[in-house]
Amino acid sequence: MLTSKVAKRYAQGLLDFTNESGQTATVFSEMKDVAKIMSESKDLNKFFLTPYIDAKKKIEVANEIFKGLSLSSQNLIRLVIKQGRESQLKNIAQEYINKVEDINGVQRVVLTTATQLSNANIEEILRSSNLINMTSNFDLKININPDILGGYILRVGDQQLDASVKTKLNQVKKDFQLN
Repeated sequence: MLTSKVAKRYAQGLLDFTNESGQTATVFSEMKDVAKIMSESKDLNKFFLTPYIDAKKKIEVANEIFKGLSLSSQNLIRLVIKQGRESQLKNIAQEYINKVEDINGVQRVVLTTATQLSNANIEEILRSSNLINMTSNFDLKININPDILGGYILRVGDQQLDASVKTKLNQVKKDFQLN
């Protein structure tokens, strides 16, 4: 997922602050909540993206929604809204999560399959790949995409292993066109 420079800068600033103040773990769990809320609430996203609602009203609503968060997280949210960057709130939260996980050595793994796989099959795919360090922590996200027809696509960080039927068929098609 591409993240904007704005989200990276805000996330890095928050990370620097939380490291200095010793609040990294607390804000990490809160940013997971913020990212989840922003992902699940279409109405909240529409509200934040509405240009004719002023920043004061958006801050009031954000204060009510995020009142259970620490002062650091609340201040970040207020700052983001005040600067007119509320459309980036989810990305900032996700980028902060990514940065903390990188520091802790957590690999982000995305497995895309055509159908739901059993846990045994998932384990076999993960073990057979040399992209994943099985001795370290990793965060596995499984996507179901029937368009790949079969097989799987395994993405670890910025590396990808495409063993999908669709890709193989496209390669055969390309080979026939060349010959």
